[in-house]
Amino acid sequence: MASDDVEKNNTAAPPGGEEETGGKREILYTVTEVPPWYLCILLGFQQFLTAFGATFSYPILMAPFLCLVGDSVGLSEMIGTVIFVSGISTLLQTTLGVRLPIIQSISYSFITPVISLMSISEWQCPYTNPAVNATSLPEVGSDGHRSMWKARLAEVQGALMVSSLFQIVIGFSGLMGLLMNFIGPLTITPTIALIGLSLFEAASDKASSQWWISLTTVALIAVFSQYLRNVRVPCAAYSRRDGCSKTSLPIFNLFPVLLAIVSAWVLCVILTVTGALPDDPKGWGYQARTDTRTEVLHKAQWFRFPYPGQWGMPTVSVAGVFGMLAALLASMIESVGDYYACARLAGAPPPPGSAVSRGIGMEGVTCLIAGAWGTGGGTTSYSENIGAIGITKVGSRVVIQVGAVIMIVLGCLGKFGALFVTIPDPVVGGMFIVMFGMVTAVGISNLHFVDLGSIRNLFILGISLFFGLAGPRWVSANSGKIQTGNDIANQIISVLLGTSMFVGGFIAAFLDNTIPGTVEERGILKWRKHEESSSGGDRRDTMAVYDLPLIQKYLNKLKFTRYIPFCPHFILDERGSSSLGGCCQRRKGPRAQEGAVNAGYHEDNTRM
Repeated sequence: MASDDVEKNNTAAPPGGEEETGGKREILYTVTEVPPWYLCILLGFQQFLTAFGATFSYPILMAPFLCLVGDSVGLSEMIGTVIFVSGISTLLQTTLGVRLPIIQSISYSFITPVISLMSISEWQCPYTNPAVNATSLPEVGSDGHRSMWKARLAEVQGALMVSSLFQIVIGFSGLMGLLMNFIGPLTITPTIALIGLSLFEAASDKASSQWWISLTTVALIAVFSQYLRNVRVPCAAYSRRDGCSKTSLPIFNLFPVLLAIVSAWVLCVILTVTGALPDDPKGWGYQARTDTRTEVLHKAQWFRFPYPGQWGMPTVSVAGVFGMLAALLASMIESVGDYYACARLAGAPPPPGSAVSRGIGMEGVTCLIAGAWGTGGGTTSYSENIGAIGITKVGSRVVIQVGAVIMIVLGCLGKFGALFVTIPDPVVGGMFIVMFGMVTAVGISNLHFVDLGSIRNLFILGISLFFGLAGPRWVSANSGKIQTGNDIANQIISVLLGTSMFVGGFIAAFLDNTIPGTVEERGILKWRKHEESSSGGDRRDTMAVYDLPLIQKYLNKLKFTRYIPFCPHFILDERGSSSLGGCCQRRKGPRAQEGAVNAGYHEDNTRM
């Protein structure tokens, strides 16, 4: 793309991409816009880096319960598998699912059910059980040891694959879309805000290993994304028409996270080489050293292609399936909030019910894939990358798709992927502080639709946020206190009540739909008006963001597709009293116009 194309993308008004501050555009690239190919690669790689910390942390966290401790080669293979499957899942979600720029990767909501499943006597790891004689066990890393952790991982695979069928049905049947009729700004606000607030402990733990490095990372992101965001750096550009030419790009605004991570990483290298950081593993700041994980680089394979069933034939147990179901329910609630947050940051209109249904259903498909490949957990939308969109102002779907391809490639390159395992914890912690803070702020920003002078609304908001933090904290500290007389029921309730987003979102939805209040007071009226005119232009163009690629114009010609819940022009009835779709349906009368909030379709299928 030539330099004038870059300039055009940075100035043209996007569909739904204007901030409500005098029409000034804040988003550099909206969902349907495509940056130059070289920017796509760099921005896609930045999105991969943002997700990588949480992606590779999950296998490391679950290693003791899966009996993987000590087998660094097996652990690196599992990390590569997670990255590989994350890339496939992201491509499916951005192309055929909700079609928003959201990275799909391993979900931490599966930690509790996996640990619970591995706590059953037959699956307890003998290497971490003090009652077992260690001398009678196979040597760590031997074939006998690998057989043990592969059998445990196969049990998790089977449970995940069976339970993911439930999410597929919930999504593609339209049940999740129907639930959107009961969700407004007062429900979305605590659901999204608690995504970031509930993760403060994880960010704090990483950052506290060396606060000065973490604060430096935060400061660098702030400088690059805020203070230097309008600084354009001279660059060379090439086009077939003009050849080589000179242009300028807002480099600091495009790559604040990548620049900050690399800068802080280099600083840690210098401090390690000069001996400024302690070499005692118990010393404060030791986790900032860059030479503590170099062993991974030597042991990781150069190339390994993950494949379904690589750990063996999956096995299934009822307890495992019900435990995974609880995690999937919590993940679905979280993902709905992620969709709205992503749409708002990426310059897209709020997703219609059909897009939400398709996204949830596709997450079920990707969880099925994750189970088949053996990642040790299901996939979900990543809040970290939604925060990255807010920082970089780049919400292009193509950028995320390029990032997905990078993840697939790196999932097969063990040595290259192992390099990023050596990123110091304080650097990751600093990045998390900014990203989770942005997600929290996006959730709170939905309150501008709501009448904050209403005691009713303040009551709902305060109760949902407080219980969303306090409830899961109690469940975490009192894991054995929930006793229903049924172990499976105990597990399901523990997982649901231990998830902040579920607790806060459920309480907010219940109170908002049961406590009397006008649609104007609740923010529903203003919210719907914002959906109808998010760009001040033709709604049909903005809602085309959620059209399916290549086949949309054919679907528009088939009348029966309007009755398919995940089709972009699905409607509940001809009167339009509860439209969940994204395509135009001709309705008559004022009642039909009132219900056509999500109407409008676009037959331009040249987009990705």
